[in-house]
Amino acid sequence: MPVSLRIGITCGEIIETSPIEMSSLVPNVHRGRWGALLFGTFMRDPVKMRTLLLAFIFVSSSAFGQQGSAVSANDALARLMHGNRRYARHKEQHPDESLARRKELIGGQHPFAVILGCADSRVPPELLFDQGLGDLFVIRVAGNIVDDIVLGSIEYAVEHLGTKLIMVLGHENCGAVSAAVAGGSAPGHVKALVAAIEPSVVLENASTPEDRIHNCVVANARRVAREIRESEPVLKEAVERNGLRVVAADYALVTGNVTLLDTLR
Repeated sequence: MPVSLRIGITCGEIIETSPIEMSSLVPNVHRGRWGALLFGTFMRDPVKMRTLLLAFIFVSSSAFGQQGSAVSANDALARLMHGNRRYARHKEQHPDESLARRKELIGGQHPFAVILGCADSRVPPELLFDQGLGDLFVIRVAGNIVDDIVLGSIEYAVEHLGTKLIMVLGHENCGAVSAAVAGGSAPGHVKALVAAIEPSVVLENASTPEDRIHNCVVANARRVAREIRESEPVLKEAVERNGLRVVAADYALVTGNVTLLDTLR
């Protein structure tokens, strides 16, 4: 990524930054003979150095604002699955966790994917896909269900942040789905949660009793993905006209692998 896109600092911070500190903000400027000459000139003149950095941010702001929308659904999905393979093989890279990345995000966020996942503590999307700060727009609720509030959150990511991919991520041994499959009366507000999953219990078609819960996890992820895809007026139009894609997936607790449940559409 160009250096200009990696400078995520405010004008106020630049004004208060010393020449030595500023050198760390543009680590590639001094490479090469001409780069070294220019860098040496600006290091001797802090005012010019600050002016250069301010100009860098001004010129690159429009490009940075397009970063999220520039990632297609296909590219975003590939990035997720590559990250999951690293995670499952214990080859994580832990990207975008640096101080520079935190400062970069002060000016705004441009996540390349929306993940609607379960609130289960064993299924944190940033870890499962080996992503960092600002990479994913994550919505977590038990049973990865969808309602108007969840849809509003997704619409925000699509409309205002330019995100082109939505993944609904179910997982093995989901407690919320297990409760829905078991049936009966659930206590308190859990009743509303179970009711939201019950349509998926009807959809699942298990061949053996042992398969019922996981089959319902799969049916639930697919059903929620379909509801998101068909949600009007915003998301359905974005799917039909603006390149938005929705996919369902399933996470295995034992292996760490994420499996796609349908094609990208």
